Amino acid sequence: MSIRWAEDELATLHEMAEMYTPEQIAFRLKRRGYYRTVSAVKSKLQSLGYSARPTLDNYSCREIAKNLRLHSNTVRNWVKQGWLKAKKRSVHCYQVKSRDLKRFFKNPPQSIRTRISQIDPQVIRYLVG
Repeated sequence: MSIRWAEDELATLHEMAEMYTPEQIAFRLKRRGYYRTVSAVKSKLQSLGYSARPTLDNYSCREIAKNLRLHSNTVRNWVKQGWLKAKKRSVHCYQVKSRDLKRFFKNPPQSIRTRISQIDPQVIRYLVG
């Protein structure tokens, strides 16, 4: 049996659906005193017609790292060093826009150019369009 969603929870869901991942939404709901699992958030987003993936223009460091087959800390370090522009979404999560990722790949820092050049171009096209 499931617990009904309160109006405040639904308002929060509508507000965050386009910008945050289900994990981030569940975390923010918890901070506001509501307890929903990530799967419950995903399910509700789907029933409301939202994608479980936030706006396709945004990526988390983990998503970028997974696609590039790197450790997520590597991508996070790029952000912290100012090489890759991103918005901080939570303590350990940054949101990177596709255009900023594209700019990064077009002109990577000298110290990691060789590493970037070894990444499959198809993966980069998949990420940045």
